[in-house]
Amino acid sequence: MTTLRELNPDQAVRALTNLAEGTDRAIVGITGAPGAGKSTVAKTLARRCIARGIPTVVVPMDGFHLAQAVLDARGWAGEKGAPHTFDGSGYVALVERIRRERRWSVWAPTFERTLEDPVAGSIEVTAQTRLVITEGNYLLSPEEPWSDLPGLLDEVWYVDTPDQLRLDRLIARRRRYGASMQEATDLALGPDERNAELVRAARCRADALLQVG
Repeated sequence: MTTLRELNPDQAVRALTNLAEGTDRAIVGITGAPGAGKSTVAKTLARRCIARGIPTVVVPMDGFHLAQAVLDARGWAGEKGAPHTFDGSGYVALVERIRRERRWSVWAPTFERTLEDPVAGSIEVTAQTRLVITEGNYLLSPEEPWSDLPGLLDEVWYVDTPDQLRLDRLIARRRRYGASMQEATDLALGPDERNAELVRAARCRADALLQVG
């Protein structure tokens, strides 16, 4: 079994800097199981790259959640976060646009947790953006349409986080947005954990392990 190279945060910033200097635009994916800290890692790395003078934008996959009304109508509300509850083809198409568009801004959606819904046109990737960090659960999935992503991304890094820490974060996040302790725990150990198993199964496909804790 191939041993994945490991990156600490300082090494990750250096790698991102090198990628951004070597091309018109670099796109790096950050993936990991739910609660691994992908969003925090992506934002932290972006801030550090911006401080080095690299125009950097974070584009989350979560902006491609299907609307809550759609999930409710299809009976998928309890499965939110599973691959079929995202517009995966839309996300892949956006990454492809970011890869090829050099003249105009590309606008990406974000996910608003207070609404539990995506919000379109929230994130601008300008023509001057040299580095895009995109983060989400299924960047390494071998299933379509996600399987097209590795060909569009310069690298994909896997955030490896201890399971208990992940679960604690998931429960705390659910509680912040109104879930009871029992509801938050059931979600973390139920659908969140099923999704985590899918993400972990693709860990070996990553270009590197990102050590953040």
